[in-house]
Amino acid sequence: MIQSETLELLEWPRLCQHLATFAATKLGVAAALDLQIPATQAQTAELLAQTQEAYQLESRAGGALSFEGIQDIGSTLQRAELQGLLGGEELLAIATTLAGARQLRRIIDSAPDVPTLKELASQLRTYPEIEQEIHRCIDDRAQVADRATPKLAGIRVQMRQLRDRIYQILQGILQRQSNAVQEQVITQRSSRFVIPVKAPQKDAIPGIVHDSSASGATLYVEPHNTVNLNNQMRQLLRQEQAEEEAVRRALTEQVAAVKPDLDRLVVVVTTIDLAAAKARYGYWLQANPPKFIDLGEPELAPKNTEKLDDENSSDENLDEEQPEKSQVLIRNLRSPITLRQLRHPLLVWQQQHEQGFAVVPVDLTISPQIRVVAITGPNTGGKTVTLKTLGLAAVMAKTGMFVAAREPVELPWFDNILADIGDEQSLQQSLSTFSGHIRRISRILEVLHNKSEGEIPIPNSQFPIPNSQFPIPNSQFPIPNSQFPIPKSLVLLDEVGAGTDPSEGSALAIALLQYLAQHSLLTVATTHFGELKALKYQDARFENASVEFDDSSMQPTYRLLWGIPGRSNALTIAKRLGLLASIVDEAQTYVGGASQDVNQVIAGLEAQRRRQETKAREATQLLHQTEKLHKEVSQKAAALQERERELKIAQEVAVNEAIGSAKSEIAQIIRRLQAGDQTAQNAQIATETLNQISQKHLPSRKQPAKPKPGFMPKTGDRIRIPSLGQTAEVLSGPDANEELSVRFGIMKMTVKLTEIESLDGQKPETKAQLAKVAAQAAATAKAKQAASEPAKPNPEIAIRTANNSIDLRGARVSDAEIEIDRALSKAVEYGALWIIHGKGTGQLRRGVHEFLDSHPQVSRYELASQKEGGGGVTLVYLK
Repeated sequence: MIQSETLELLEWPRLCQHLATFAATKLGVAAALDLQIPATQAQTAELLAQTQEAYQLESRAGGALSFEGIQDIGSTLQRAELQGLLGGEELLAIATTLAGARQLRRIIDSAPDVPTLKELASQLRTYPEIEQEIHRCIDDRAQVADRATPKLAGIRVQMRQLRDRIYQILQGILQRQSNAVQEQVITQRSSRFVIPVKAPQKDAIPGIVHDSSASGATLYVEPHNTVNLNNQMRQLLRQEQAEEEAVRRALTEQVAAVKPDLDRLVVVVTTIDLAAAKARYGYWLQANPPKFIDLGEPELAPKNTEKLDDENSSDENLDEEQPEKSQVLIRNLRSPITLRQLRHPLLVWQQQHEQGFAVVPVDLTISPQIRVVAITGPNTGGKTVTLKTLGLAAVMAKTGMFVAAREPVELPWFDNILADIGDEQSLQQSLSTFSGHIRRISRILEVLHNKSEGEIPIPNSQFPIPNSQFPIPNSQFPIPNSQFPIPKSLVLLDEVGAGTDPSEGSALAIALLQYLAQHSLLTVATTHFGELKALKYQDARFENASVEFDDSSMQPTYRLLWGIPGRSNALTIAKRLGLLASIVDEAQTYVGGASQDVNQVIAGLEAQRRRQETKAREATQLLHQTEKLHKEVSQKAAALQERERELKIAQEVAVNEAIGSAKSEIAQIIRRLQAGDQTAQNAQIATETLNQISQKHLPSRKQPAKPKPGFMPKTGDRIRIPSLGQTAEVLSGPDANEELSVRFGIMKMTVKLTEIESLDGQKPETKAQLAKVAAQAAATAKAKQAASEPAKPNPEIAIRTANNSIDLRGARVSDAEIEIDRALSKAVEYGALWIIHGKGTGQLRRGVHEFLDSHPQVSRYELASQKEGGGGVTLVYLK
C-alpha cells in the first residue's frame, strides 16, 4: 500500500521510536510505536487539543501528569473474561492501575482550561471498592493474606502450630544424632520436612529417604516420628491452597464483571499518556502547535501565460464565442503555507543523542495558488531532506503532534501524504531505477484517481510529450461549483523523470507535474531538468526553489532559496568528491554554452539575493538599534514627565503655603482695623498692605524673570532639546513655520523653534515672543503712568465695622429713610454702609432700595454675601 510505503520512506517508524521514549507507561510506549494516522480532520483536531492541554499541564509548576502505578493489564482482563484464575501479582497490578488512574483524574480535574482531558478523565471508573478488596486479600508479596477469610486464617494457625511441633522433634533428633547428620539444618523435600543424613549412617536415623545430593554423600531423611505430622501438614497445605484459590477466584469474578469499564480505563489512560508523550516530545523539539488552513471559495484559475499577445487579439469575436479552455474553477487555500525555521526531527535527535551535525532549518512559504514546487540545485545539497522534512511535518501535524518550526505553523490538513523518494531498484523483481519510480508513481496516481470525482481539464501543454504514459485530455469537462475535484493530497517526488533519456524524462516529468497540479493540493518535486525550471514562467500554479551552493567554499549550505532555480554543480561536486581533475576539466569542455550562460545568470541571481539578504540583515540591525534608541528616549521622556509632575506637586504645596500665609496676614490687618479707629486713612493703609501681600504671593503680580538674550540657530550649530535631553546638530535653519531639521545620533527629526535652546541656555526669539515683549512693554508704561497719579481710596475694598452698619429691622419705611440719610452722612469716610433690614415680607427692603436709588451720595448698592447676611443686608457704596 502506497501510504505505508510513504511512511517507511519518510522514516516514520523511527520517529515513533523516538516518541515512545517520552511515554510514561508500557501502554503509552506500545501506542507510540504503533501510532495510527487519523482519517478525518475532526480526529486530528481532537488529538491536537489533547496534546496542547497536556503541554499546558506539563509546563505548569507542580502540575505534571502522573502515571505512577499504571500497568498494562489488557491481557489480564482478557484472562479474567475467559474465566481464568488471576494470580496475586496480576490482581495487584489491577489495584495499582485503578489507584494510578484515580490520581491521574484528580490532577486533571483540578487543572483549569483543559476541557478535552477533563472529558476523557470523566470516563474513568476506578472502582475503589475492588481496589480495597484486592489490597485486603492480597499482601505486598502478592500472596493471599491471612485476613482474606476466617477459614484461611484458622488453617494457617494450625499449620504454624504443626510446623512448630515438627521442628521441635527434628531439632531433638539433630542434637541426639549429631554425628550422623551432615549439617544442622531442617529443610523440605516434596513439601515434607527432612534432615540431611550422612549416607554411611542412614540406619542411625530410621525413616523415609526422599532425596539425595548430587554426590550421593547426603540423604534427605524424614524420620518415622514426623511422618504422621507431615501427612497432616500436607492436608492443611491442600486446604490452604484451595482457600487461596477461592479468594482469588472471587476477586477474578469481580474484575471480570467490570471488564468493559476497565478496558475503557486502559484506553483512556493510554490516550492521555500518548498525549503527554507528544507534549514532552514537542517541548524537547522546541516545536509549536500547527494551525490548519481551510480552502477558500471556488475561483477561476489564472490563464496560461504562454499565449502570445497577437493570438489573444487576433480574433476578438472568436474569443467571445468560445470559453477559455485554460480556465477552470478551483479552490485555493485561504492563506499561505507557512513553515519557518522548519527542522527535521530525526536530524535533531541525531544531533542531540548521536553527536550528529548541526541541523540547518529551512523556510517554506508557499502561496495559496501554488500547486507544484520544483526544487533544483546540486547533489548532496539537501533537496531530498527537504522533501522528507515537509512530509514528516505534515504527518506529525495530522497525528496531533507539534511541528519543529517557528510560530506561526500553518499548513493544510492533507487527506493523503504520498511520496516517491529514493531508488526502488530490485534485481529480484527485475526493476530498474526508472521502472521502480514509474510503478510507485502509478500507485500514487491510482490513489489520487480514486479520490477524485472526475476528470478535470488542465492547461494545454506547450511541450511535446512523446509516448507519454499520462494522456492529457484536451476536452473541456464541466465542473460543478459545489464540488472540489482536487483531493487534498500532498505528493512528494524525488528526482522526477530520472533514470531514462533526459529529453523523454523531462517531457514525462512536465506532463506528470501538470497532471498533479490538477489532481493534488500540493506537489513538491526535486529535479535537475532545466525544462521544469521554466514552468514557473508559463503557469502561475508552479513555483521554483533551490538549495543554495556556496561558490567560495564549493560546498552546499543546505539553505532553501525561493523563486530562483538552482544549479546542479555536478562537475564542481565531482571534483570535490575526489574525481580526477583532468576528467572534470575535460567534461567542462563538453558543457554547452547555453547551459553555462544559464548557470551564470542563476549564479548572478544568487549573488544578488545574498547581497539583498546582507542588506536586510543590516537593516534589521539598524531597526533594532533604532528601537533601542527609541526605548531610551521614551524612558528619558517618561522620567522628565515624572520630574515635571513632582515639580508641579511641589509648586502646589508652595502655593498652598503662600495662600495660608496671605490669609494669616489679611486676618491680622482686619483685626487691627477692628481694634483701632475706623478712619478712611486707616482703610487706605490696609488697602495698600493688601496690595503688597498680593504682590508678594500672587504669581500674576510677580515680575517675570528677564530671559537671556535670544539667538537664532544656523545650519551646523549645536543646540539642546530639553524635552528629550539630547544634544543635536542643526541641518537646516527655521522656516516660515518656525520649524528646523536636526540630527542626533542616527536619527533625524523636525522640531519647533520653541522646543530648542542653545548650549548655554539661550532661548531663540520667536514671532510670538517678540509680540509678547512689545505687549509687556506697553503694559509696563501704562502701569508707570498710573502709578504717577495720586492714589485714591479703593472703594471696592470695604471693611465692615460697628460705625458703618445700621440696623433697621422692625422700623417703618418712612422712619428708615431718615435713619439711612443720617447714617450715609456719617459713613462717607468709610466709603461703604451696611444696612440691616431683614428678610421678612421684603417690603422694608424694597423701600430702602427705592430710597437709595434717588440718593445723591450712593454710587451703587448690592445685597451682601451669605456670610454677611445675604438677602437681609444691603451693602451701599458711597461716592
